[in-house]
Amino acid sequence: MFLGLDLGTSGLKGLVIDDTGAVLAEATAPLTVSRPAPGFSEQNPADWITAAETVLRTLSRKLDMGAISGIGLSGQMHGATVLDKSDNVLRPCILWNDTRASAQAAQLDANPQFRAISGNIVFPGFTAPKLVWMAQQEPDLFAQIGKVLLPKDYLRLWLTGAHVAEMSDAAGTSWLDVGARDWSDDLLAATGLNRAHMPALVEGSAQSGGVRAAVAQEFGLRAGIPVAGGAGDNAATAIGLGIAQGGQGFVSLGTSGVLFAATDGYAPAPETAVHTFCHALPHTWHQMGVILAASDALNWFAGIAGATAAELTTNLGSLQAPGRTLFLPYLGGERTPLNDAHIRGAFIGLEHATDRAAATRAVMEGVVYALVDCQQALAATGTQLHTVLAAGGGARSEYWLSALATALDLPIHVPQAGDYGAALGAARLAIMAATGAGTDAMPLPPIARSFDPVSHTTQAFQDGYARYRKAQTALKELT
Repeated sequence: MFLGLDLGTSGLKGLVIDDTGAVLAEATAPLTVSRPAPGFSEQNPADWITAAETVLRTLSRKLDMGAISGIGLSGQMHGATVLDKSDNVLRPCILWNDTRASAQAAQLDANPQFRAISGNIVFPGFTAPKLVWMAQQEPDLFAQIGKVLLPKDYLRLWLTGAHVAEMSDAAGTSWLDVGARDWSDDLLAATGLNRAHMPALVEGSAQSGGVRAAVAQEFGLRAGIPVAGGAGDNAATAIGLGIAQGGQGFVSLGTSGVLFAATDGYAPAPETAVHTFCHALPHTWHQMGVILAASDALNWFAGIAGATAAELTTNLGSLQAPGRTLFLPYLGGERTPLNDAHIRGAFIGLEHATDRAAATRAVMEGVVYALVDCQQALAATGTQLHTVLAAGGGARSEYWLSALATALDLPIHVPQAGDYGAALGAARLAIMAATGAGTDAMPLPPIARSFDPVSHTTQAFQDGYARYRKAQTALKELT
């Protein structure tokens, strides 16, 4: 058996599979986010350990933990988990969706070395600018830093005692030479750090260490079983969906939205605000457009409407041409293609005819248009998708998937019922690390249903997207 642990923003999930990939057991534990000031988003790393203990304890009541032969990790990216030289946590982790370091990000991004070496814009949510913010705002704490870890790699430290990161997650720090798959001494020096502050690097499918005896004894695991390098959440989701070859991708309607494309080589284009990162397998890379609010936008509107997201979307019927009401989903800034931490969202074209259903459709369409922006940005780098799978909680909405297929002009394939997310990807990486298996351990899932573009609404969605782009330009000046 093999265990995948996925450290998300809202919870930690554990998934146990056998060597055929069949799910044997799962467990989850919730997590909360602290927002002590506008733009701030933090978590206490101790809460991650508590959540992991809860998940392992729950799993131990469902199966023989001694039969687990390997563990893989996935998790939220970009978080700055800062430790002193004795591995004590110096401050709460600054999360991926924290925008406090926007000025520091712009400062680093103005240094041409960062885009040239990391292959990416320095976004405010990335790790490096948060450390510059710390150096300026919390110099006493900054001076005590012994190691900087990403969230899932703090879990690894607890499991194994080793300071290790892997390529896909490290690519989101702005410190990695993404083409060379190694830390950049120049980029680290530009933020007042050096290689000694960084964890060692392994590939996602390689072993990063063994489970410590104390952890093994507490939860019935075998001491020393390998812990795989693992992956950042989106790369892990791709492994769970079997996506590793050029032309394959997925669209995720989670809290944030992602259009992910596996690529056959390293082809950065930072000017597009596309993320170009290492994939979780050796000698592979991926690109993705990221929007900061997907199902998060629908949940925000549901709170205003006094209903759940499911209640809003259940009875929308078949796909309709977009109406006059337009929604721009920039509730907390935007990444691809705007790279703008300050832009904010809007409803435009509200009228008497805008009832709850029309406003719900407008919110969903706005998210769709934001993902079309991502598709256009990917295309500008030469990346084209031909196989796109659906992931994330929002993928339960047939209306949303039909709108996406139409606006992207691509069929969207929905896997059969089952868990094909990041926890499965982490467990599959555990198989690779423990057994030496290759991509045969990550098959594409069986497809339950495909959503094709709805041809009679295609032009209407193209027109709606054109209005969206004009509104986007106007909104930049207003907000």
